[in-house]
Amino acid sequence: AGPPDGGWGWMIVAGCFLVTICTRAVTRCISIFFVEFQAYFGQDYARTAWIHSIVDSATMLCAPLGSLISNHVSCQVGIMLGGLLASTGLILSSFATSLEHLYLSLGVLTGLGFALCYSPAIAMVGKYFNKRKALAYGIAMSGSGIGTFILAPVVQLLIEQFSWRGALLILGGFVLNLCVCGALMRPISLKEDCKTAPEFLEQNYVSETEKQDLKRTSICSPLIKLWPHECLCYCSWKEYDFLLMPGFMVLAVSILFMAYGCSPLFVYLVPYALSVGVSHHQAAFLMSILGVIDIIGNITFGWLTDRRCLKKHRYFCYLFAVGMDGLSCLFLPVLQSFPLLVPFSFTFGYFDGAYVTLIPVVTADVVGTSLLSSALGVVYFLHAIPYLVSPPVAGWLVDTTGSYTASFLLCGFSMIFSSALLCFARLAKKIKRTHLQSLTGNTTLKQHMWTNGAIAYSVTAEVDQRDVEFLAVDTNSFSKR
Repeated sequence: AGPPDGGWGWMIVAGCFLVTICTRAVTRCISIFFVEFQAYFGQDYARTAWIHSIVDSATMLCAPLGSLISNHVSCQVGIMLGGLLASTGLILSSFATSLEHLYLSLGVLTGLGFALCYSPAIAMVGKYFNKRKALAYGIAMSGSGIGTFILAPVVQLLIEQFSWRGALLILGGFVLNLCVCGALMRPISLKEDCKTAPEFLEQNYVSETEKQDLKRTSICSPLIKLWPHECLCYCSWKEYDFLLMPGFMVLAVSILFMAYGCSPLFVYLVPYALSVGVSHHQAAFLMSILGVIDIIGNITFGWLTDRRCLKKHRYFCYLFAVGMDGLSCLFLPVLQSFPLLVPFSFTFGYFDGAYVTLIPVVTADVVGTSLLSSALGVVYFLHAIPYLVSPPVAGWLVDTTGSYTASFLLCGFSMIFSSALLCFARLAKKIKRTHLQSLTGNTTLKQHMWTNGAIAYSVTAEVDQRDVEFLAVDTNSFSKR
């Protein structure tokens, strides 16, 4: 059966909503500790920024590990284990005596815990929803915004009342709620996820229902018993064969630039506001505004892109949102008062929520629902290096130039380039398809076939939006191999 689009699916959405609060919102609020860490340990911007960049990077770097545990053990086990690790990391951080201690506990351990929770929870939403997928993701991903809105002033209050050590200890207890989220993730088996050996051998063409999904077959235990070595290799390869798809390659490169541009903003917005004379409470309030508008971006963009008029244009909605965020960053250096920074928080927060909602939707459109968990693991893995590098680079530019201007301009141009790359790639694809149509003179294009091991590929310009269509070879050719 296909995704149920309701029922227990809304509990999955609720669980994913709580996961994004406990992971992404808590990560964003670490920037509020930035000034406290810098003052307590007496370090410069660049060294202090490594704390935030390591936790963000570890979360994304280990995302494939979260997908692996979810696929081969259980999504519930992965999220519960991640909750325990993240909570332990935050509690150990409250006893830190050096920045290096925070690098390991708050950065590596907490980031690893978040990684085991984040991508599996998001992938589960995609398995339960099809028709209302963007709306479901909008609601689920809005946890990041509403969590930031609530936690930012609360964390500032906790720091004032209990110092940064007490605030981290309390956050450690809060993050244990990830174990509750994991318990909500009831597994579901879809038709395209698993087929028995006879069913697999009887089918030559795996694509069954929607043109927009690349349907894959996973080899189940009966077939593994028949051909153990061949099938294990076949399963492993099939789980990540989307890496060779041209559409996914372009998306991956654009994500590298997008991730580089968005990360420093969440680290340096509060310090930048303090540097231009904004009070501590007003600076924390800017993060709250960004968070609550992020929610509106999540839900409204999710709802709008589920409408019939925009459903086919989710790709362009995504690149538009990324481009607008980049444009907002370019104007930030001239905004040097609280009344001017408030509109920035509105604009950046809205479009940040918009494109974050569409990342899993666009990824699912490219690789298909059955491979969404593995693909999201790779997509979030690609965030790791930019998240690790960009905050320290931005801090080095601040230390060197004495100004935030160069850092914010670099962020803005990076995100605009990410958007432009996707736009040019889609236009080139459209021109190529038009050219092929003009050569053939009709809508039925000749298919070009080639093989790679046990898989046959077909390229056409009419069957689908993608260049690569997955086909399974017939029984005889598979048996010979």
